[in-house]
Amino acid sequence: MAPARQQVTNALAETPVSRDGAAMYLGVCYYPEHWPRERWETDARMMREAGLSRVRIGEFAWSRIEPEPGRFEWQWLDEAVEVLHAAGLGIIMGTPTATPPKWLVDRMPDMVARDRNGNPRGFGSRRHYCFSHAGYRQEAVRITRAVAERYGQHPGVVSWQTDNEYGCHDTVQSFSPAARDAFRRWLAERYGSAQALNAAWGNVFWSMEYRSFDEIELPNLTVTEANPAHWLAFRRFSSDQVIAFNRAQVDILRELSPGRVITHNAMGFYAGYDHHDLAADLDVLGWDSYPLGFLEMFRFSDAEKLAFARQGQPDIAAFHHDLYRGCARDERWSVLEQQPGPVNWARHNPAPLPGMVALWTLEAIAHGAELVSYFRWRQAPFAQEQMHAGLLRPDGEPAPALAEARSAADAVEQLGEIGAPLRDAAVVFAYDAEWMTQIQPQGEGLSALWAAFDCYRALRKLGLNVDIVPPSADLSRYRLVVVPCLPIVPDALVRSLEAFEGALVVGPRSGSRDIDFRIPDKLPPGPLQLLLPMKVTRSESLRPGLEHVGDGWSIARWLDHVETVMEPELVAQDGVVACWKAGLRRYLAAWPQGALLDQVVARAARDAGLRTVELPEGLRLRRSARYSFVFNYSAEAQDIPDAISGQPIIGTRKLPQAGIAIIPNR
Repeated sequence: MAPARQQVTNALAETPVSRDGAAMYLGVCYYPEHWPRERWETDARMMREAGLSRVRIGEFAWSRIEPEPGRFEWQWLDEAVEVLHAAGLGIIMGTPTATPPKWLVDRMPDMVARDRNGNPRGFGSRRHYCFSHAGYRQEAVRITRAVAERYGQHPGVVSWQTDNEYGCHDTVQSFSPAARDAFRRWLAERYGSAQALNAAWGNVFWSMEYRSFDEIELPNLTVTEANPAHWLAFRRFSSDQVIAFNRAQVDILRELSPGRVITHNAMGFYAGYDHHDLAADLDVLGWDSYPLGFLEMFRFSDAEKLAFARQGQPDIAAFHHDLYRGCARDERWSVLEQQPGPVNWARHNPAPLPGMVALWTLEAIAHGAELVSYFRWRQAPFAQEQMHAGLLRPDGEPAPALAEARSAADAVEQLGEIGAPLRDAAVVFAYDAEWMTQIQPQGEGLSALWAAFDCYRALRKLGLNVDIVPPSADLSRYRLVVVPCLPIVPDALVRSLEAFEGALVVGPRSGSRDIDFRIPDKLPPGPLQLLLPMKVTRSESLRPGLEHVGDGWSIARWLDHVETVMEPELVAQDGVVACWKAGLRRYLAAWPQGALLDQVVARAARDAGLRTVELPEGLRLRRSARYSFVFNYSAEAQDIPDAISGQPIIGTRKLPQAGIAIIPNR
């Protein structure tokens, strides 16, 4: 490459477009070890021509970095780093701990995790390690230090990614001897004595009392369900193991590569560990966005799966953008893997509509992403992911998404700073809420995570900006707060809600348990009785078809029976109350879903004085200080409603399928 050209591309890489003072980049995931050395310069040049300025490498390369114990092969990676840097690409270097090599497993066969049945999760794919295994953690620290010593000061390395997708393939919980022993130590530190643990867990029930921590086993092989407090403790422990494992790498990277951004890539609809805790140790929290795969694999109706088969359900990506933004320090987040075409892991794997890859990219930018990185650069012709599309085909020629990445890069450059997000409503979510509804659902599929998603979806259909926040968040920035399902309500949240002057909606099971899974002495909603003058005296879950029908809505799946002086706001035809109201505060006694939820949040938004928009099916709106972004997830052309005024600088007021309009705010 000529020196003048190198200077230009390096300048482009280091002068990105910004949003509200933070940088915005487009990038791609690349595996130089998969391709001939003579192809690397071509790939790097094509990346820059596509408008990409970041490249993520190395996260699965341990066997090539260290093919035998203690023997490192750096030359290939040195050359790859130099080639990418010379092209003006900032490198996100991965620590390769998600794929320990065969020689390491052979040396420490007990390092592998065990599943709920006690079976080893062996070598031959990835994520075959137990977070609690002290020997493996030492090896993870060793390889992280080796890579950081080699590249920590390289000017081309601008960021680090720890490991890859913690918990993927259900790997947070391990039922190994190493996990059992570590769990016992964790319990001893938390409870102090076996007697205190027995009292907290209620182990007098079924004679489950322990004389010492050494008697406590993991909760997986009991005859029937284990004590829910036992499971909740194990979920907390397992989450803490992930955080400690990650922190060990972060400490090394901070020491040896100061000034670089440290990140990790979380997943969609996954709650195996507490992402708030993980994000506290990171500069930027990333996540991996696969809208079509998630639509197919998760709990959407067949009608939705068909209607949005090539677009993704309209709120999947946005929900996770706002969830992980709410987890992240200073709201710094990114998309580290963006679906560019058909994936290989869903039940069915259609291609996205033309334009959807650009739409997904700009939607992430609209929600404040610092980076959108496509997975992957070139489709692999071998191994497990042969059918996973990339920006290039297996033969190295452009795939359809390459041009869309270029168009997205042009749009990002045109927009400049988009400004801070407008703040209308907040949905409060905690990871232990999901753990508790998984442990003791009391009705099939009653999930706190999905309750949060449904509340988010209902608010977003009204054209509102929605933040997803932890119980510790500052709620004074919002005019409407929704607490969909929060069994444990921290005292700090109660104080925050007492001071909150906007509209409040509290959903079922909130305040229904204490820190150790006990029903509060004064009954649910426990500490929230300071805000809501009521008691839940009985709860029931309802099978399909067992419903209480109202005016265009119904109570389904769950019903709280309540003693209260609050006003019954929504009453079914048989007199059963779905929603209770006192001033601006509401208690939703039914499961938050469907037309009932839509009515409740619409009324609450009106009480809060929020301006809502009646959006057509599949149309979504996101507003920042400078722009209104309108996205058409429908398979049909859609007119932008008159309530969203102004002329687009990108797109038109009649949006085609997969269309985007960006309108400057007045």
